[in-house]
Amino acid sequence: MPVNTIICGAAGRDFHNFNVLYRNDRNARVVAFTAAQIPNIDGRQYPPMLAGPLYPDGIPIHPEDELPELIRRYRVEEVVFSYSDVSFTQVMSLASRALAAGASFRLISPEATMLDSKLPVVSVCAVRTGCGKSQTSRAVADALSDRGFKVAAVRHPMPYGDLSAQKVQRFASMEDLEKHHCTIEEMEEYEPHIRRGRVVYAGVDYAGVLAAAESEADIILWDGGNNDTPFLKPDLEIVVVDPHRPGHELEYYPGETNFLRADVIVINKIDTAPAAGLATVESNIAKYNPNAVVIRANSQVTCDAPELIKGKEVVVVEDGPTVTHGGMTYGAGIVAAERHGASRIIDPRPWATGTIAAVFEKYPAIGKLLPAMGYGERQLADLELSLNRIPCDAVVVATPIDLARVISIKHPIARVTYELSVPGKPDVREIIADFVDGMPKKGPQNGA
Repeated sequence: MPVNTIICGAAGRDFHNFNVLYRNDRNARVVAFTAAQIPNIDGRQYPPMLAGPLYPDGIPIHPEDELPELIRRYRVEEVVFSYSDVSFTQVMSLASRALAAGASFRLISPEATMLDSKLPVVSVCAVRTGCGKSQTSRAVADALSDRGFKVAAVRHPMPYGDLSAQKVQRFASMEDLEKHHCTIEEMEEYEPHIRRGRVVYAGVDYAGVLAAAESEADIILWDGGNNDTPFLKPDLEIVVVDPHRPGHELEYYPGETNFLRADVIVINKIDTAPAAGLATVESNIAKYNPNAVVIRANSQVTCDAPELIKGKEVVVVEDGPTVTHGGMTYGAGIVAAERHGASRIIDPRPWATGTIAAVFEKYPAIGKLLPAMGYGERQLADLELSLNRIPCDAVVVATPIDLARVISIKHPIARVTYELSVPGKPDVREIIADFVDGMPKKGPQNGA
């Protein structure tokens, strides 16, 4: 009899693991997915067209809180953990609930689900959300493009809408973001690449995503997310760590896996990190991955209107995932507000409404900043209303996109951006040059 199985996920790694390992396996029967971290991704169905002929009715997606009940209802024998950016304590707490309900608990090797590409693959991942992975990805893609290669960025999945329609997605223009009804979280990852003239691929079925990306590129950049491991087998693994959260590189799943696998480790934010945090991270690299090449980098923060901040009372908007499940209590916006002399950073919580108020209740450590949450039309509306209710002189917006393009902001806006800056050696371009010189000859390459 097939083994009744539940896959615990967050609308990304869970679907990939199913597609690669379970979709055509008659020895297993996936009776349900569970959903966590992301709002409004439960209550849906993994559709038959994606689930395959063994699942003509599709697969239901339930809230993770229902796991013990689901194990008993479906006589589940195995629970497969398939999402990321979670502490080891959280992983084992879920494992304990599964074991207590009578099921086994499984973690799958990254290698078991890595797809082989006919092109060279460079992966950029991180040990936590908010380390600076995206700015590192942009720097790597710029270095490859400057060498004459056509780069396709294959992005970690964020399929929060119609799963059938999101099977394979291609983003080459701002209009594509609207066509695919992207959330703020998706736009924050795709838009910076698009503005640099690069194509981004994402979706649900990564065999199809990879094939589409290979059709128009010389090199594939795996642009990871949520500290997950790559879905594609990399020829060069770059991993970003954050000295503002020292020790997290050894305390989170699967961030430590990335940390131990890394060929190159980027220590980001060294210009703002405490010396003790930097020393801890460097010590852990020396102890646990001494063969990794280490790049020491700054997250260079730039503000387009510092005069709107100096001496003013401001509200700061930061990247949502970084300060929610990423656990950061500040980001580039707070750094810019303090650096440019804001007289006061206003606590937005008294004015938060609806789903934004719920975010503060779920993540009380966020503190005096407003997370740019936008996982749907209702949350966007709540974000706009909450922001515009706050009495302030200006809004410091530190999201990777122009937030005023997707919501109406009545206050003056000081926009903050951040890019990777490497003050010493080795740097990203040097690493990429060495990689290109010894690059595996996998397929046709149009570059130098």
